[in-house]
Amino acid sequence: MLVGLFADIHANREALSACLGHAERSGVDRFVFLGDYVGYGADPGWVIETISAYVERAGVAIAGNHDVAIESPEERMNPTAEEAIAWTRARLDAAQRAYLRALPVAVEEGDRLFVHASAARPRDWEYITGPRAALRSLRATTCRQTFCGHVHVPALYHATAAGSVGEFVPVAESEIPLLPRQQWLAVLGSVGQPRDGNPAACYALLDDTRNLLTYLRVLYDVDTAARKIRAAGLPPVLAARLERGY
Repeated sequence: MLVGLFADIHANREALSACLGHAERSGVDRFVFLGDYVGYGADPGWVIETISAYVERAGVAIAGNHDVAIESPEERMNPTAEEAIAWTRARLDAAQRAYLRALPVAVEEGDRLFVHASAARPRDWEYITGPRAALRSLRATTCRQTFCGHVHVPALYHATAAGSVGEFVPVAESEIPLLPRQQWLAVLGSVGQPRDGNPAACYALLDDTRNLLTYLRVLYDVDTAARKIRAAGLPPVLAARLERGY
């Protein structure tokens, strides 16, 4: 089975549409969404409705910190993120807010764990930005493969037999074998707001029969997404981030 893995969409309709179209053409059978569907971008309602439809058909969705913040104003965020969440909160209907509220923060399926941030205390929203944080997450689960987002920068970690953690930056379009003797933690990058200097949307494909993971970059209409952010009155820096890719 070919699984599409999507994280940190952030209400970016243009980026999500491009990634879903690419995934459909690639023959994806199942869709996994790893949180942060809202915040930053101008199309939160459309993104929620689209994800809901894919999950109902063949998928799973978990909550990210921005999704939780819609119903939990006490969630701590930077001022720009808080402004975007307040804008978003006023534009979601009751059903869309209820959908976000009902999402789990982690889903375990066999030997795989799907979580927005770290497997170690998922609701603390720890960023996996290096081997130490990766090791905490890996030690918190017995699953051989963990897939997360939250960081907006693609990375891949694996636990060694000696108990240390190896780290590398995945190359787009390259198939990576997830060897069964090792424990893996894949940080997927961001569909809707990449922060690694590359404006192209990022998502990944998992061939769960052959245990092959492939990171992908997909070009999309950045200009339209940025223009809609500015027209909505959201902080202009959010549009500039899309254009710069960081």
